[in-house]
Formats: sequence, structure tokens, C-alpha cells
Amino acid sequence: MKTPIDLNNKTILVTGCPGFIGANLVLRLLKELSGGTVVSLDNMNDYYDPKLKEYRLSLVEAAAKESPVKHVFVKGSIADKALIDKLFAEYKFDVVVNLAAQAGVRYSIDHPDVYIESNIIGFYNILEACRHSYDNGAKGVEHLVYASSSSVYGGNKKVPFSTDDKVDNPVSLYAATKKSNELLAHSYSKLYNIPSTGLRFFTVYGPAGRPDMFYFSATQKLAAGGTIKIFNYGNMKRDFTYVDDIVEGILRVMKGAPEKKNGEDGLPVPPYAVYNIGGGQPENLLDYVATLQEELLRAEVLPADYDFEAHRELVGMQAGDVPVTYADSEALERDYGFTPKIGIREGLGKFADWYASYYGKSTK
Repeated sequence: MKTPIDLNNKTILVTGCPGFIGANLVLRLLKELSGGTVVSLDNMNDYYDPKLKEYRLSLVEAAAKESPVKHVFVKGSIADKALIDKLFAEYKFDVVVNLAAQAGVRYSIDHPDVYIESNIIGFYNILEACRHSYDNGAKGVEHLVYASSSSVYGGNKKVPFSTDDKVDNPVSLYAATKKSNELLAHSYSKLYNIPSTGLRFFTVYGPAGRPDMFYFSATQKLAAGGTIKIFNYGNMKRDFTYVDDIVEGILRVMKGAPEKKNGEDGLPVPPYAVYNIGGGQPENLLDYVATLQEELLRAEVLPADYDFEAHRELVGMQAGDVPVTYADSEALERDYGFTPKIGIREGLGKFADWYASYYGKSTK
């Protein structure tokens, strides 16, 4: 059972906005809610070009001018405990969506410190603030929703990946931090009766996405006349999920919190849940690349006579990566009536059109 939450006229914290998913979520909230306050929090780090975050923030601020919802942007880190405590004391958040995290599997191999700071210490600060939101009989946080990742499945051979699967063998530090988030959330849900829902995202893509993601970095290399590397000789399958589908899933989950109830021992049964959000249709990497190339030609990001074979190289597997990701999203369909529906042709087409408008069309 879920406890329904009307998001209208609530005070909502979205960490990781203007990050990719966070910005798109806030844009939806500003568009659809009839009132309330949305607080965005991000440290605007330079893991990738900060201009993209500034661009997304400009879209959010423009939307806020047309919205009945008040929007406040705070530049800061979730690892800053004093800041998090101050924001919770000031705004008394009803719903918290924690999307702030250091992302990227490969980056975690060389830069472990930032993952521990953001993904472990930062998430702990959010949990502690949620815990203390109930102090002195206050109503407190009604629902904590947080980003996990399909990376927690590691090298699981069984597909599709189910949230019932054992996920104790991460193959990257990034994956280990995300699994840690789920464990920490469970313990806080049990101890302090905090309704929490973790969402395992599967390879999110779309306009103004993260430049470190393959579809984006490949486009930049191809547009510059470079060569793209296709790992594991193209023998990879990914459950690509368009950002609008991810946002729709988050929004539905925000509106339905795990029910608070006590067990036979009189203690709280943890109001805790974890869901996959993935397309449910793994795409072969070579097919994905072919579709991307076709859409880049259509959008005139690349010249009509572009020689793809001369600009791609099949190479072996890289550390921390896995050959297949494949979401079993039945639980999301059952509990929230939603399954991602946007296919790669439509999604990559929208990305290609955005790329052409943001970076410009081919001049060749």
C-alpha cells in the first residue's frame, strides 16, 4: 500500500538541480503544480562543463517566472551538514528528492574521494536532516525519494535485473556507494519511520544530458571529426531510458509513499521500497550507435557524406563496466501504473535536434 501525497502547495527539496535529471524534474514541477515552493540545491561542480548546468538553470528560472510555484536555487553541497540542517530548519520540507551525487562509473576509479564525500557523507546528511524533521512532534518529511543506479547489479548474469536479486558484488566504487545509499535508507526507515523510496535508473539520456555519457561524448567526437571507441567490440546491451520517462517515474513515486505501519513486535515495519526505472527493452550498442548516427545526419549535426566506418573503432571491455543492463520494471507498473515508453529513435532524435540548436549544425 502507498500513502497518497498531493504535491500541490508543498515545500519540496530537489538536490542535484540543475543537474540533468534534477533540472527536468523541477521543470515538470513548475509546469504542473498549482502552488508551493521548490528548492533546488547543487554545488555546480566542474565534473563536466558547468555551462550546461548554467543553461539548465536558466531554463528552470525562466519557467519559474511563469509558474505559480516559488523556486529557490541554493548553490551548495549536500556534504555541507550545516547548510543542509539550515535549509531543513528554514523550509521544513514536505518531500525530499535526492538526486545530487557524484556520477560516473569510470571516474570513480581515479577519483574515489569525491564519491565518498557526495554519495556517502552527503546522503547521510540528508537522512539525518529527515530524521530530525520529526523532532518535537513536527510533521516532518512525508517522503524521501533518492537516486540509486542500475550499477548496483554489477555483473549479474540473470536478466532482466529484478529488485529481488542479490546485489552484493559491485564492480565499481560508484556502484558500491549507490548500494550503500539503499542500505542506509533502509536502516533510517526502520529506526525513524522515514518513508523512503530508492530508484535504480538505467542509462538515462536526452537533450542537455551529461557529456560523459556515451551518446553525448560520441556525438561531440564525431562532430569534431574524431573517432569513437565502441567497447567490448559492440557486444554490449543497455536499457536506455529517455529522461522524460525517468521524470514521469519520479513524479509518480513522489506522490505515493511507502505506508507507515507496525509489525507484530509493535515496532515500525520500515516504510521502504526500491524500484527499477528502465526501458525494459535492452538495445544492442551497435544498433544504438547506428540510430544515433542516422539522427545526427537528419538534424545536420554531421555532413551528409560523413564516413562512419572511418570514425569508429571496436575495442575491448573497460574496467568497471558491465556487458548488459536490463530492467525488470514490473513492480513500478504494478504500484504506480507506469512503464517507460519512449524508444531510442524518438529519444535520440530529440537529443540530435537539441544538439544542433545548442552547438550548431555542421558547416561542412
